[in-house]
This record gives sequence, C-alpha cells and structure tokens, in this order.
Amino acid sequence: MRDVVEQLQRLGMSGYEAKAYVTLVVAGQPLNGYEVAKRSGVPRSTVYETLGKLVSKGAAYELRGPEEAVGYLPLPPRSLLERMRREFDDSIESLQSSLPTIVAPPGAHIIHNLKGTEAVLARAEDVVAAARTDLFLSIWPEEMKQLSPLVGRAAERGVEVSVVHFGPAETQVGYLYEHRFPVPDSVADNLGCGLLVVVGDGREVLIGGFVNGSAWGVYTEDPAVVLMAVEYIKHDIALQIIADRIGHGTLTDFWSSDPELMRLRAAHGHPAALLRAVGMPDH
Repeated sequence: MRDVVEQLQRLGMSGYEAKAYVTLVVAGQPLNGYEVAKRSGVPRSTVYETLGKLVSKGAAYELRGPEEAVGYLPLPPRSLLERMRREFDDSIESLQSSLPTIVAPPGAHIIHNLKGTEAVLARAEDVVAAARTDLFLSIWPEEMKQLSPLVGRAAERGVEVSVVHFGPAETQVGYLYEHRFPVPDSVADNLGCGLLVVVGDGREVLIGGFVNGSAWGVYTEDPAVVLMAVEYIKHDIALQIIADRIGHGTLTDFWSSDPELMRLRAAHGHPAALLRAVGMPDH
C-alpha cells in the first residue's frame, strides 16, 4: 500500500490525499471522515479538508445520508488513472506550444558535467527519449542493456537509429553495426575507458566514460561538439563497413603496420584522462 501512496504522490496528490483515497478504495464501501482518519492515519483535524480536496479533484464523491450524514466513495482506480493520463497528456501538449515561447535567446552553450554511472546513464536516457528524427549511439554492452528499451521505442516511433555496438548485441535495433575493427579490447586500451556517445536529432550530445565501476561525462547542445560526435560515430560505422567489404585481415595488416596510423594511435589513455577531468565536479 505504501508504494501505491508514493506513486499517487508522484502524480500530484498530497500524502494525506493519497492515503485517504487508498483507504476508500480498500474499504469498498462508503466511509465517513472519522472512519477515514482512523483507517488511514490522516489527522482528524485535516481529514475533512483532505476529503474535500479529493472531491474537488473528482477523485471521490460525497454521499449524503439521513440527518445530513456524509460518506465518501472513491472514483474507481481505472477511471482515476485514465483521467490522470488525459490531464497529463493535455498538459504536455499545452507546454509543447507554450514553453518554447518563453525560452531566452541562446547565449553561450553550457556544458553540464556529470559524475557517476547513474547520472551519466540518466542523461543518456533523456537524449534517447527526446529524439524525434535521428539518433546516433556508440555504445558498449553494459550500457546498452539499460538504454535498449528506450532505443527500441525510439525506432518504433520512426526515429532513424544508427548504433555502433562494441561486440555482439543481444538485440537488433535500427541500423546496428558491431564494432569488430579494431577489436573492442584494443579500443578500450587506446581510450582508457569504455566510451558512450549518444546524439539526438543533431542538437544534443551525451559523452560518457566508464571504467572500473566509475563514470564521468558531459552533456551539451553546443553545435560544434554535436557535429564532431556525429562525425565520430559515422566514421566508426564507415570503418566497420570497409572492414567487411575488403576483409578484416587485409585492413588489420594495414592498420598495424602503417607508420602514420601507428602515430595517431600512440596516446593511450589520454582521452579518458580528459573526460575524467571535466567530469569531476558533482552536478
């Protein structure tokens, strides 16, 4: 019952309102204010005010009996949830048109620093959930486990999804390319971390680094950073396609022997150090 009360609070009821409503539902028959207070733990001094608020919201009904006795019945849970859903959808639809009109003119593009796995993945989920046209991801299996449901829903609503996945993927979603060249282990060694990059609609990007249970990241809408992130992922996709076309053995020989390519890969671990540095502040 506690979980139900907490969920109702998240949907806009006060703690007393949620307790009183749940008490009415559980009772299955009309209750007066005294009975609601006794069963719910809502103070007697505020129980009628609380029930009045439920009635005003349409979540409960008054029943007047003999000698002006008042009882209360709840709106059936299914009807309440449908009403809440409609009201929520109406609010979102209204905000979609009104909220952008009060946004201040863009100034300097802020970079949000993130620290910790939960914070980085939560921001990545925001980017995926907000995408409406296209989504680019460079991702490792552990992070894909959490993001895949949202990525799948994005594809279902018509978003063009392009994914570079380091190693075999458990599920196929959108245009998914397994990163086999270079092999994932060598990429992690070169970067010093498992790098997560999520770009939504060409307007926002989350970049995170994961290593040994720690994570750091940055989020920004800076167009230059977003563009570089998209091109980074496109480059990786192109490399996987080329490896498949000309043969992994041929490309591996060239990759491991050409002096210019070897020079470019010489700075092992440096990208992870940079990402850790910008991600150190707690936000």
